[in-house]
Amino acid sequence: MLPPRAGLALRQLLAPEGREESLAALVAGQKRVVALAGDGLLRLEAQRCPLPTQDRLTALRLTRISTRPPEQQAAAARLQAVGALAGGIAHDFNNLLTAIAGSAEAALTRAPEGGAAAELRQVMESAGRGAALVRQLLAFARQQALRPRVVDLNSAVASMGELLKRLLGSRVRLALTLEEPSRRVRIDPTQLDQVIMNLALNARDAMPEGGAMRIGTSHAVVLRPEPLGSETLPAGRYALLEVADSGAGIPEDVLPRIFDPFFTTRREQGGTGLGLSTVHGIVRQSGGFISVDSKKGEGTRFRIWLPRHEGPADPPVSTAMVAPPGPAAPVAPPLPAPASYGSAPVLLVEDEVPLLRLAERALRRAGFEVMSAGCAEEALEMLERGAPPPLALVSDVVMPGMDGLELAARLRKTWPDLPVLLVSGYAEAALGRDLTAERIRLLAKPYSLGALVAELRGILPANAVKVS
Repeated sequence: MLPPRAGLALRQLLAPEGREESLAALVAGQKRVVALAGDGLLRLEAQRCPLPTQDRLTALRLTRISTRPPEQQAAAARLQAVGALAGGIAHDFNNLLTAIAGSAEAALTRAPEGGAAAELRQVMESAGRGAALVRQLLAFARQQALRPRVVDLNSAVASMGELLKRLLGSRVRLALTLEEPSRRVRIDPTQLDQVIMNLALNARDAMPEGGAMRIGTSHAVVLRPEPLGSETLPAGRYALLEVADSGAGIPEDVLPRIFDPFFTTRREQGGTGLGLSTVHGIVRQSGGFISVDSKKGEGTRFRIWLPRHEGPADPPVSTAMVAPPGPAAPVAPPLPAPASYGSAPVLLVEDEVPLLRLAERALRRAGFEVMSAGCAEEALEMLERGAPPPLALVSDVVMPGMDGLELAARLRKTWPDLPVLLVSGYAEAALGRDLTAERIRLLAKPYSLGALVAELRGILPANAVKVS
């Protein structure tokens, strides 16, 4: 479809077939469904408008018509609703887990070898298991915090090969078929590893007696939008990632539901039903698409389309993927040693009282003066009453009333170079802002108190720290 722009003739938007009849109907002020020059349908409604001009003008009301079958539209709407619910639940759980893990971390810091040390470590391990589940919920809801980089796809798959061979066992034969030249994509490397890992382990479970698995890369050029399950694959240049197995296949009645959250056919074996929905969420949040082909008794093939990036790859970084994604115990960095930052206070804004108190104590132990507020409005009121200018702002993003982004913008009208650290369980993409361009650091919840102090120190100018 040609993108509408000022001065574009209406006939250029319409497909050649039936163009003249459509134009005549619109001139007569009729409602009409028309085909576009490219793909898709529009409903056009023409209305005469008494505009102050010598020409008789017609205003057109345009509504795009979905060409997907009703059952696909219903499935997409259901997933969108569940995703919104999952994102909201995950946000509240992140606050609870941060408070639980932070309290245990603080107590363990004060008495690392005390009588309750083992119990405190168990609390932190359990909080880590909860955090892993929350990350899966956020992945499905496409609201997890991502750190995308330009990745060489072949290198990413090859680096996972040796690890996968150990995890899959001797009964599963793994083959890598990597097309050259390799293509590059922009994605969070850790999340790409998780996608490959989840699909590979899913394939292994489909072959309890052993079999063959293939992970391959290729490329595709899509000239016009194509249906892809319940979604539509836009035109463009893509890098393809395939994971195929020779297992039992997916029954036809199960196939439409495999990406639904909490749907699993292995409930008795401990399945959560979040593995494939997590994969789907990561792929879609990264701008890609996923499909599955399977027949019972003939194996399964997952195909992932990721938009190609034409520039060079970023330098590789370690993704620390040494085990299958799961409930690993969190290893909290120790609280940094105290330092002196003068009398200027850190403005700490958090509407969850337990988190506010935990963060306040951690920052004070690290040498910061702290000025706490339970909401953005309270923080502004404190400053208006004569509170000293802040050294930095540390604020939650989602709060009742004014949010953290708006608070940062308000404060920077007075202090343009104010360092800002925002904490949130939502991804930067979900916030709809380029925080790097705005010189704002984002710390994902749940976070450790050590990470909070380290991130704050990282955004302060070098001359802000005074050695005690």
